[in-house]
Amino acid sequence: MIDKTSIRELKGIGDKTQKLFEKVGVSTVGDLIRYYPRGYDVYEDPVPISEVEEDRTQTISGAIYGRVQVSGNAKMQVTTLYVKDLTGTLKVIWFRMPFLRSTFARGGAVTLRGRIVRRRDGLVLEHPEIFYPCEKYGDRLNTLQPLYGLTSGLTNNAVAKAVRQALDGMNLAADLLPKELRLRYGLAEYNYAVRGIHFPEDKEVFYHARDRLVFEEFLAFILSIRRLKDKNEKLANEYVIEEKPETEAFLQGLPFRLTDAQQKVWKEIGKDMAGETVMSRLVQGDVGSGKTIVAVLALLNTALNGYQGAMMAPTEVLARQHYESITRLFDTYGIKVKVELLTGSMTAKEKRRAYDRIECGYARIIIGTHALIQGGVNYDCLALVVTDEQHRFGVKQREAFAKKGSVPHVLVMSATPIPRTLAIILYGDLDISVIDELPANRLPIKNCVVDTGYRKTAYSFMKKQVAEGRQCYVICPMVEESETMEAENVVDYASMLQDELGGEIEVSYLHGKMRQTQKDDIMDRFGRNEIQVLVSTTVIEVGIDVPNATVMMVENSERFGLAQLHQLRGRVGRGKHQSYCIFMSSSKSKDTKKRLGILNKTNDGFKIASEDLRLRGPGDLFGIRQSGLMDFRLGDVYQDAKLLQMANEAADELLNSENDWMKNLPDYEGTSSVII
Repeated sequence: MIDKTSIRELKGIGDKTQKLFEKVGVSTVGDLIRYYPRGYDVYEDPVPISEVEEDRTQTISGAIYGRVQVSGNAKMQVTTLYVKDLTGTLKVIWFRMPFLRSTFARGGAVTLRGRIVRRRDGLVLEHPEIFYPCEKYGDRLNTLQPLYGLTSGLTNNAVAKAVRQALDGMNLAADLLPKELRLRYGLAEYNYAVRGIHFPEDKEVFYHARDRLVFEEFLAFILSIRRLKDKNEKLANEYVIEEKPETEAFLQGLPFRLTDAQQKVWKEIGKDMAGETVMSRLVQGDVGSGKTIVAVLALLNTALNGYQGAMMAPTEVLARQHYESITRLFDTYGIKVKVELLTGSMTAKEKRRAYDRIECGYARIIIGTHALIQGGVNYDCLALVVTDEQHRFGVKQREAFAKKGSVPHVLVMSATPIPRTLAIILYGDLDISVIDELPANRLPIKNCVVDTGYRKTAYSFMKKQVAEGRQCYVICPMVEESETMEAENVVDYASMLQDELGGEIEVSYLHGKMRQTQKDDIMDRFGRNEIQVLVSTTVIEVGIDVPNATVMMVENSERFGLAQLHQLRGRVGRGKHQSYCIFMSSSKSKDTKKRLGILNKTNDGFKIASEDLRLRGPGDLFGIRQSGLMDFRLGDVYQDAKLLQMANEAADELLNSENDWMKNLPDYEGTSSVII
């Protein structure tokens, strides 16, 4: 079966290339066919030279103006050309291509396509593709060239070539969706869609192909969620947890009063945990709304009932921070409950001691990472598991705990602002609670959306904040070519910023290619204010709570979805000091300015998500990925909200019908741990 065939069977793939493909998760021909492009290079009409925009890939067409010059040394020769049209003149440069002097010797018209960058002498078109004579560009106009996720040593051309070979050798696959369903929703046939997503002839083919594959992905996900809900509803509550007076006394003794929304959610959790069936509840709350204290109350009440509770965090740094803050809180209020920390980086001796305290029941609240559900851990009486949405507690974890003699209550915390209509679909296996108000003592974050001309002013403002004892985040410009380039970009930016801010300020960086221990060390140092400015990719989106950080600057903010920008903004505004968010944009587009302007008007994540949904159109699919929520292969719950709702309707219909075809539909196979 071709789906299971090793990619080594394809021409041109030897040991070395096979290992590179395996680094991006591709081992079989089936994996390769489902390794969809992460974007497309769209060859659009040339723009007038006066309208070129910084940091964009664009095409210009004009006359060669003056002589071609070659400068530099033998190691790095730079070829310079000027191109002129009716609106202006643009400088063009190539690296290590001195032979172009003879190519352009006869002058005339030329079409060039490449990235516009800003240099000391103004905007420059850097190392563009050449279409000479201009007519050659007509063959590429309006075509879409696939761009794949890469790793160092693996080229886009190698992936595209392998995919084309795989598709050409693939027999027609049976379509899992019944024909009547496809026709009703206007969906493409599977074989057409899979070819169309890799090598679309035009935008119309791309949209048609993508809609079909996203619909199927959502449908498989929703049906998996429904199966999970059926299992959950039949699980009897083995741990009836009543509210203890000590929990109420702890609550009354806190230096702040719970908001009305927090109190309502706390009552819903208490009712669930004392009910007849096992709790499966999602607590949705905007950044800073106070979800954690509600989780702590649930964990404390569980422990006071004589059972164990566990909280699973996405990073070791955050797990340690939760552990320290809960321990400190309990010490302050004289709560005699043993809190245990369990993470992957602990030594074998430390883990053994933790395992012993957990197994004998001495440890009542256990805080950790995925180490909480690994083989060496045996619980005495685990009654509650608190996770975040990145560690959705699926059926396999439930089964793992059941084998150890427990079926715990599950509480999932989410800071992602999803409109309720979508949340009901995505979290169909969970009852939903919403904390929709912020504590009264929170200072609203001050926001500004600015162009790149404001950058020097922003750096001066950051220096001033650091001088006052505060700290800053900078989200580095996104780089699309590969993970390696993104890492290099962060390092280069941090080096440039260190020079700009001076040696008195410690600047460091964080990116996805770093080992977890390195990331944790950097975040620890940032938490202790040993690092004042942290340059990062979006790995910071879920990170440490640093109340002292007051500035978040996001470069190239036009390339992010609003929900993601709001999540990034949530890294600041967590302490008593006024916080600021600077959204830097190089785009001159009115639509982009209008979209980013929403962040200026409100700090309410739910309003932002709803407004972004309203403004969004299908054309945005070529630029911004709104969120990594649930990490579907293709689908994006914000941009594809209509498809999600259609898939939900189809799931309702299919579950109420006698169709056998559903048995053939695979379980959801997204790259996240939503249904693990």
